[in-house]
Order: sequence, then C-alpha cells, then structure tokens
Amino acid sequence: MTPDRSFQQLVQQYLDGTATPDGMQRLNQQLRTVPEAREWFIELLNIDSALAAALIDEPADDVASVAVVATVSSGPRVQSRRGLLTAATPALIAACLTLILAVGLLLPGRQPSARVVSAAGVSGMENNEILRGDWITIDAGTVELLTTRQARIVIEAPARFRFLSEQRLQLKSGRLAANVPPSARGFTVVTPSGDAVDLGTRFGVDVPEDGQAEIHVFEGEVIAQPSRSGQHRSLIGGQALRLTDGPESNRELRSAAFIHPDEIGSLHAALANGQQQRAAEALARLRRDPALIALLDFESDTLPEGTYRMLQGRWPGSRAPEFSRIGDHIKLNVGGDAEWPQLTLAAWVRLDRLGDPYQSLLHTDGWDDSNPGQVHWMVTRYMTMRLALYGNTLAPDAIEPDGYPDSRTSVLPEQGRWVHLATVYDAEQKTVRFYLNGEFDSETRQETAHPARLGAAQIGNWNRQDRKLSGRIDELVLLGRALDDNDIRQLYEAGNPYR
Repeated sequence: MTPDRSFQQLVQQYLDGTATPDGMQRLNQQLRTVPEAREWFIELLNIDSALAAALIDEPADDVASVAVVATVSSGPRVQSRRGLLTAATPALIAACLTLILAVGLLLPGRQPSARVVSAAGVSGMENNEILRGDWITIDAGTVELLTTRQARIVIEAPARFRFLSEQRLQLKSGRLAANVPPSARGFTVVTPSGDAVDLGTRFGVDVPEDGQAEIHVFEGEVIAQPSRSGQHRSLIGGQALRLTDGPESNRELRSAAFIHPDEIGSLHAALANGQQQRAAEALARLRRDPALIALLDFESDTLPEGTYRMLQGRWPGSRAPEFSRIGDHIKLNVGGDAEWPQLTLAAWVRLDRLGDPYQSLLHTDGWDDSNPGQVHWMVTRYMTMRLALYGNTLAPDAIEPDGYPDSRTSVLPEQGRWVHLATVYDAEQKTVRFYLNGEFDSETRQETAHPARLGAAQIGNWNRQDRKLSGRIDELVLLGRALDDNDIRQLYEAGNPYR
C-alpha cells in the first residue's frame, strides 16, 4: 500500500525540517490511527540498513528517545530506495526515530510478529504459538516461523533471536534461512556485525559465536551492510559475504549449510515417528560389536583434537562438527598398527559445497612405500565416493578414470541433505563395494589388494588446494569386518533422519 500524496508530503516536510505545527499534528494522528500509513512509514525506514544498525544493541523496553538520537546522530547519511528521503541528515533521521518510539512502534513486544509453524525438538515452544518481541533461545531442534507478512523462516539450534517488529528479526547467534515473498519485501535480519535487508528473495544468515555473520543469497537480491563500514553492498543469487571490513569478506556460497523450509517436513515427520530412538538403539548395538574399530558420534565431553565448529547433528540435541574454512580438520588415531583384511567405513554426511578435487572423509597420514594399505576415503571431483589404499591396483577391466575404486552414483542429488555413505573393503576377495543411502551402488575389483592400515588420520581440510571438505559429519563408523548389503541397509534405515 502506498499512502496518498498528502501523507507523503507531510513525511517529506517533516524530514526536511519544514513541517508546521499543524502538519506535525496531522502526521502524528495518521501514524497513530492509520495502520497502512504506519506500516508504509516503517518500511520506508526499514529498507535502509544504516538505520537498522542503530538498533543492533539490545534496547530496553523503556529506552528513551534521547538514547536513540545519540546513537543515530553519529551515523552515515542515508538514501531511500523509494526516492522520498532524498538526503535526510542524521539529526532528522534521529527525530524520525523519536516520533516512531513515541507511538511505541519499534519497541519489541508491542505487536505479534510471527507464528510458530512447527517446533520439533525445541523445548518450551509450541506449534501455532505467537511470537512478539521476547528473546528466544533454542538449544536443540529446528523451528519454522511464518511472519505476519508471510515470510517463512527456519532457525536451527543453537540460536538466540527475537523480533523487533514484524519486518525485523534480531539474530544474536545461530543459523537462519528465509523465503521472503513480495508482501514481506524489506524484511531485515539484524546481527552483531551488520544487517541483511531483503529485496524479495531466498537467503540465509549464519551468526557463529564470534559474531562475524555471513549472508548467503540463494535467489534474488539482498542488501548487506557491515556495521563498521556503513557501506551498502548488493548481493544477488549465488553470492555470499562475511560482514567484516577485511579483504576476506567474500565467501563461497554454501546454501546447503542451511535447513530450508522444504526439508523441515520430512525431518519433523521422522521425529514424530520415533526414528531418533531407533537410531539410538542401533548406535548402542554398534558399540557392542566386537569388530568395532572406532565410532565418532561427537556426543562425549572429550572431543577429538582439531579446528572445527560444533553444530547440531541429525537429531535435536545431538552434535556434529562442521568444516568450512581452510584448515578446519579433526585429528584422530584409530586402529593402531593392526592390519585389517576387511574394513567397513560408514558415515552420515551433509555436504554443502561440491566440486573441489577431494572432500576428505578420512585420510590416514602415511602415503608411501613404507605403509602399503594406507586408507584414503573421500568424495571426488566427480562427486562420487572413492576408497584408495596405497599400493593397491585395479583389475585390468576396471573403468575408473584415476586408477582408484570409485562409486558410480553421484552424491550431488543429496547435496544439502543428510546422506549415508558406506564403503566395504575386502582384501581377500579383492573387492571394494559402495553404498549410497543404504542402496548398493557398485563393486570394483582389484588386481592387488593389501590389508587396510589405519593409525594417525585426519578428517577435513588441509592448507592446500586439493582437499576442501565443506559440510558436517555425523556418526563415523569403522568396523574390522565386511558388512553385507542387508547390514548396510539396516544401518541406514535405523539412522535415517527423514520420513
């Protein structure tokens, strides 16, 4: 809705400092009594993220307008996209905020902002609950929200957030994905390091513990503004930005790092169906397996050595390491000096970026003539699984392009969802078998097949160009025996987070 010309003129006169007392009275009256005029006025200011930066800190419900004036008075000059605020000075913007605060429009908690569509695994939050302006902390689970203007938002734990208004969400920490229709154009996510102002699109915002937020634009356009620089930047679909002032601000798009609305239904259906309990029972059986070499579920107080970020795993309250930066890795030592004629490797993986030469799932440190049988398990640049053992050779009729056993099916269709990857090696049978989501994919025969050797190993990224794992790993399992097709299928079905 665009107000009539007379109201627009009142706003312009107010910002120009030429409004008469009678004009001020009429403007106040319309802002108090005409919801459409009030919404238009707020959206006009909201779209400029320089103004949004003034509210990043946590204002108390009884904040004085003088404090807001002090905050904005040192801020940058702003330009309105609508062309109505042609060159408003900081003092006039401050006065405008004072007016809005006087009628109680920007204070959190005044009006309903969103409704909870679903809150699976989130303690203390109910479906269809109305959210206003209170701070909300979720330690586990995923919540889907629908704002009063029909923006659909998914927030993944751990997170802390609140609504400043129906069009402004303050995200102190956590990960958010938003689908914003034209009716909610101008929806803004306020973070400790800057703002993301939507122009009608799909985008994600990630705020880690250090507060250096990232904006990822899946489709459309978003205006990004770091708090320090005050410089707007337009991001379009396929672009990502860290809200800092340094040269490292550009990021690679990682759309699959976010849980999107179309994934929510199947995740929540699995929870409602009791799948998390079945997964826990299957994990307990694995721990009792006499052939178990290692099981990393990342739930113990002692986590593996390395550099990585811990996020939610497949289930509410579970944990999984995420690797996204060069140097993110886990160090471990499994299997000792033993040789393994049979070896099964399995893991739940959520890859958010593919196409790099190698996505390292498990690479032993040794790779030379002194250690035949050293194991490297990865996703290749062909987006298929690979199991490479040092010194092994393929059978003469093998079709793999690089001389190592590769799966046939690409994991690309599963990018952005949890996928179960498994590889079974049998040195006596001279075979490598690959499985994707419990289904047999392919078998590669080898001419030379050494027993597998493990020991010191790493998962994740090296400070080199050939290994750049990007995503999360949950429940990495190493077994010193060869699981059959039925075993792998049961392992997948028990741990599947989707229904």
